[in-house]
Amino acid sequence: MAISLRGLLEHDELGLKALTDPTHALETAITWGAVTELLDPSKFLTGREIVLTTGVRQKSVPAQIDFVRTLAANDVVALGFGIGLEHESVPEPVLETAREVGLPVIEVPYKTPFAAISRLIAEALNADHVKRVENLLRAHQKLAQSLLSSDLDRMLAELSKMLHTDVALSLHGEIISGDFEPERSWHELPVATGLRDRCTLHIAEPYTHDPIVEYAQSLIGLELTNKSRLRASQRLANGQVLADLASGVLSGSDAAVRLGALGLESQREHSVVLVQASGQSERLQTLPLPADLASQVTAIVEDRLVVIVAYRQVQLSIDRLDAYLATAGIPAKVGYGGRYSNTTGIRWSYFEALESLRHGERVNVPTKLSLTSLLLAARDVPLQDLAAEALGPIQDFDSSHDSGLMRTLREYLNRDGSVGAVAESLGLHRNTVRYRMQQIAELSGYDPNVTSDRVQLWIALSALELR
Repeated sequence: MAISLRGLLEHDELGLKALTDPTHALETAITWGAVTELLDPSKFLTGREIVLTTGVRQKSVPAQIDFVRTLAANDVVALGFGIGLEHESVPEPVLETAREVGLPVIEVPYKTPFAAISRLIAEALNADHVKRVENLLRAHQKLAQSLLSSDLDRMLAELSKMLHTDVALSLHGEIISGDFEPERSWHELPVATGLRDRCTLHIAEPYTHDPIVEYAQSLIGLELTNKSRLRASQRLANGQVLADLASGVLSGSDAAVRLGALGLESQREHSVVLVQASGQSERLQTLPLPADLASQVTAIVEDRLVVIVAYRQVQLSIDRLDAYLATAGIPAKVGYGGRYSNTTGIRWSYFEALESLRHGERVNVPTKLSLTSLLLAARDVPLQDLAAEALGPIQDFDSSHDSGLMRTLREYLNRDGSVGAVAESLGLHRNTVRYRMQQIAELSGYDPNVTSDRVQLWIALSALELR
């Protein structure tokens, strides 16, 4: 620990003597011994020093008074006045002014060099620094050991003991570890994870900066990054199983075994929830779910996040997931299927969830599956190629002429081929709609007025929307 004024006076070999009452400053730690002969050394003072001088320039009473007042104004711990050179004793104006401003004055005998005092202060500071570094290293080891041997909860508990206050960790505003009481005042520090997850370390006030917190931030960030990578790997592996189940490659007892390895009891009723976030598939791979959903089986299939939930938790899970995605800043659509048991039931629920996403709402409820939706879900039918073949020329024409043919086709199919309804919806003349339908027929090779061709266009447009 840095040496105090009391500690300095107790070193008998220095021969220091207090000439004014030092009581109020005896326990103050001294940051440095500043040697100066300037009349105004204020530019070189940072506070809590002992100023050492021989008063060589303080030859007048005003100069001596101003010097003492300057020291007191700059939070100096004490004035060490060396005698035997310029002054045989400490000038009385110095002592009188020091008593007025409450500044301890220490007489330094001629035999004691200022360097001896400065060296003693420096050695104490160095010992204090070494002790702090040793304590910090021990704290580093404790935190790292607690994380390696257990988890984030134990590490945060250890950090709480070190800081003598409560700590907590949140992700996207959700507390994931530690005790957090909203009514208390909290010091908040960001934790970098290398991802886009908003992670915050909360430390209950009162809090004084401690270097161990910076190390804790690094450890937490590293641990969360590692967990995210593991989560992405598991979801991709799980996704392969579910993709095989959906495509019919996996069935029967083999499917039950593979799903059981994921942690699913096929005899229980489950519902499949799908999250679709265009352009943010990587975030869905690593996104940690809130604590009350973390135990559910998750996977990535065709860039969508799949969450398989037990039937008792379906509606709660949907609402919870929707709110969490909004908090995490992920614009996404959530669709879910009905509750079914057995492996075929999970497959059926997956198709229903996929079909529900076509509604385009933020949360999409399941509807009865159609033959069209099952065809769209088939993996062995090249629907995307067929869609591109049928609609590609129309899209190209739209790009070149800004003709709005695709939009007109979509309205025409959604409004059961009613020219009047399409015209009213798009604000067009009926003849314009008819002309566009003729263009669509010429470009695609399918006539929207013919039922079989209309079905082809409907399937192609649906497949395009699911891409």
